[in-house]
Formats: sequence, structure tokens, C-alpha cells
Amino acid sequence: MDPIAQRLLETVRQELGYKEKSGQFTKFGQWYADRVQDTQFRNAPWCDMFLAWAADRSGLTPYVGEFAWTPSHAAWFMKQGAWTQRPEPGALVFFDWRGGKSYKGVDHVGVVERVKGKKIHTIEANVDGVWLKRKVRETDKVVGYGVPRLVKDNADRLGEIRSTEQPFVRPPQSATGGSSPLDFLGTPPALLAAMVLVTVVLSLRFTRRRGIHRRLAWPWPVAWPWNEPDGPEGSEEAEARRPAPIPDTFRDRLTRVGAPPVPRRQREPSRPGERETVGGGERETARPGERETVRVGGGPGPREKARTGSGPAATRHSVPSRRKPYGPR
Repeated sequence: MDPIAQRLLETVRQELGYKEKSGQFTKFGQWYADRVQDTQFRNAPWCDMFLAWAADRSGLTPYVGEFAWTPSHAAWFMKQGAWTQRPEPGALVFFDWRGGKSYKGVDHVGVVERVKGKKIHTIEANVDGVWLKRKVRETDKVVGYGVPRLVKDNADRLGEIRSTEQPFVRPPQSATGGSSPLDFLGTPPALLAAMVLVTVVLSLRFTRRRGIHRRLAWPWPVAWPWNEPDGPEGSEEAEARRPAPIPDTFRDRLTRVGAPPVPRRQREPSRPGERETVGGGERETARPGERETVRVGGGPGPREKARTGSGPAATRHSVPSRRKPYGPR
């Protein structure tokens, strides 16, 4: 006899001779009513509630079950794969007094104590009206047997099957000292930030190319007429502040692209007796002791202006400089 059957039979044998009280009250019905929090079971048929009580006392509830309705108990054994047509000690036997063979017609339940020939010796509750006693039964009214031993065997086998449902076991992860800051680069927020940054940079680049023109910075300082050095011509202060002349290679280019007016070409003093163009007329440089003649165009004949020189120390008047664009009148 297997240990489960032996423990269950020892418990039920101790209750032989129990008789229900008036109003069908039993201690087994009281126990079950408290278990399920329903008082109607205190006075209900108690054959199956007695087996639930015995399984609880033996610590066999997972293999025997806990029911008060016999068809549900039979269906539970079928679901556990522990339903059979062969009797054995410790098995629960289910009867249908009408002789049916479906679990839905089960009327009564007991526990098999031993098997002798074609008859079974059982211990049953709620028989002969009010008793818990031994009975000898024919098998023609038996629907089937629920075997607690098979419930345990199938549960152990199911546990082994479930343990193999994941054939690929993940290797244990090695403990690291700490996460690296570079781990953030592969996260969705980092990728989104990178896309936004690239979009902004490209939009600024195309906007600059289409609508913004860069100004050309002159590589040399330019002296415009309103920015000419102050002070007497030829003094150290004027020479120090005078910008460098514009190279000839850039002069034509500046003129073609419409750059600001190029300042007067800085020239060396003319030699006496030479003619040079000044504004709209000509000027002849006077020799020492002679008058300087300036011819101005614009009339029928050139007008002449005589400037008297008094030797090498005579004062030389230059052409009037341009007025500053924004200077006071």
C-alpha cells in the first residue's frame, strides 16, 4: 500500500461509528461551512465533506481534493489524470445509484479499504441514513475511481516538464563595478536628441546659403576721404596713422564689383615744371621764384589762377580736401 493511501485510511478508521445529530448536523459539515464561509453546508449531505476533512487532517488535501459536490470531485480527478476503472486501497470510489457511467450522475463517494474478488470493502459517511461505517459493495453501480497516488505522480511529472520548458538558460551576468556613461548613447532619448541636432544644423546651413550673404573683410585698412589722418601733412603723427596703400591687383576688382570709392592714390610730390591734373583742370608746378598756374575747365577758355611763390620757403596750398559726408555745414 502506498503511503498516501495508508495515511488516509488511518484517519478515516478513527471516525468509524460517527452518527449525525438532529437536523443533519455534523462536525464535518460545520468544519466545511467555516472553511468556505457558507452556513448552508452545516446541515448538508456530508459523505464528501467527511473525506475533505480527513484529507485535511492527514495533510493530503493537494492529492485528495476538498469538495462537497461529488460530480465536481470526480471531474477534478479526471482533470488531474488520476481517474481509473480499477479499484485499489486508498482510492476514492464514486457511485451512481441509477447505474450511469458519467461523472455528471455521481450520487455518493467513499474510500476503498480493500478489494476482495469482484467486491470492494469501503468506508463511507452518510450511509444508512446517519452513519459513518464500513460497507461491502458490488461494482455495478461504480462510475470510476479517483486515485490520490496518481495525482501526486502526475504533479511531480508536470513539475519536471515545466522545468524543461525553457531549454536555453541564460548565462549568469557578471557583476560590474558601475555603468558606463557611454551606455546612454544607445538609448532612444539619445538617438532622438542626435536627430534633432542634425536637423537644426542642416537647416541653419541651408538658411545661411540661401538668404544670408557674407561680407568680405578687407585684408588691409582703407583710408576713406572722411577717415584721412589729421594733422599737418608730412608730420610723424599723420604718417603713423596713414594706412598702407591698396595693392594694384585688387584695385580693378574693387571697382568692378561696385565697392566703396577707392581713396586718392597716394603720390609723391611733383617735380617743378610738370603738369598734373587736379579736379577738372590742370596745374603746372612752379619753379622756385615763379608763379604756379592752374587752368580750370568749364568755360570757353581755361581760366588761370596765379599763385605767387616766394622761393623755396613759399607756402604751398594743396587742393581743398573733401568735406566729411556727415560733417556740419
